[in-house]
Amino acid sequence: MALLAFGINHKTAPVEVRERVSFAPEQLGEAMSAARDHASLQEVAILSTCNRTELYCATDLTDIRLVLEWIGRYHGLDPAELEKCSYIYRDEEAVRHMMRVASGLDSLVLGEPQILGQLKSAFSVSQQAGMVGAELGRLFQHTFSIAKQVRTETAIGQNPVSVAYAAVSLAEHIFADLGDSHALLIGAGETIELVARHLKQAGVRSITVANRTLARAHALADEVNGEAIELSAMPEALPKADILISSTASQLPILGKGAVETALKKRKHRPMFMVDIAVPRDIEPQVADLDDVYLYTVDDLTEVIEENQRSRESAAADAEAIIEAGAHAFLSRLRELEAVDTLTALREQGQAICDGELEKAMKQLGQGRDPEQVLQQLARGITNKMLHQPTVQLRKASAEGRTDLAGLVQELYQLSPPAERDN
Repeated sequence: MALLAFGINHKTAPVEVRERVSFAPEQLGEAMSAARDHASLQEVAILSTCNRTELYCATDLTDIRLVLEWIGRYHGLDPAELEKCSYIYRDEEAVRHMMRVASGLDSLVLGEPQILGQLKSAFSVSQQAGMVGAELGRLFQHTFSIAKQVRTETAIGQNPVSVAYAAVSLAEHIFADLGDSHALLIGAGETIELVARHLKQAGVRSITVANRTLARAHALADEVNGEAIELSAMPEALPKADILISSTASQLPILGKGAVETALKKRKHRPMFMVDIAVPRDIEPQVADLDDVYLYTVDDLTEVIEENQRSRESAAADAEAIIEAGAHAFLSRLRELEAVDTLTALREQGQAICDGELEKAMKQLGQGRDPEQVLQQLARGITNKMLHQPTVQLRKASAEGRTDLAGLVQELYQLSPPAERDN
């Protein structure tokens, strides 16, 4: 069975494409079931974040284009267009890629820690949906172990470098004093939590958290001494916002050009700084056309992020070495497990031959035959039957010029050539 990793990410596709290929949390169970049925996948897990959508699969599939075609059909995209910005890894490359993703080495922000939690969540959802079996289960668990080793043995996770941190850093470059600014945060998930903490550390004293679930908004607002509101109250909160950072799981924009125009009039056209971290986007792209609005997406944070990444590059080399060793160990173990079925069948065949010959010997002893002769026949019978098929196949292979098989038999049975035995 082959291991596959298929996907698109921030390196291969712009946000306009990534948002069309993303899976909402409520879609995952049905999507995995459809992928298994339509693309002939035995096991499947889906990771969908703002920067990547990836399928991890265990399959006997020989035509891996079926996976690409299924994703295209599911999202209403031309598979040929999708192929241009996607990648697919098989077996060893798939194992190595998954470990790099979990360790933050394939992230927009080198070494960011959120991706490991997202990958664990994807694994949990797949488990609950009954889509993970022995193959993917072993791969996920080993991947988590390697990612933990990378975090503890390298400096890859040091310094607060993340999309959230980059967004706040950009705000610091634009505003001379963040202490005089009011921030409106839309969403209350992990990314917005990080944004709120970074804003607080940067000196922002006035923070409003808007979320569909008011209880979640209150929990985060209390942590940063801010105010919590429901999304429906955003029109009233928007005119006060100097900084607006949004990251929700909404499949449609929740902030349109009209609402921002109205807020700007009430602000007397004082500038607004906005960062839309969500994929699909929370803020209509047309908002960027308005004067006095500075709208950035996750793709616009690249320059800020690259500057912060340099501090982690030496640690990344150490992490790559850990991943290489981890991938090698996993694949070695996998090959050992693949041999188990063969070894079991070999032992069962040997035991069946012994049992058959022993039954004949017991009958002969019961008939009064000479025990010594019976034992000799028993030994010859077991030897002949055990070696009959290997002998036939070895002669056939030699006649066909496959001399490598003879060398393999010598290695398996630790045989020495006749010339060496004579010395």
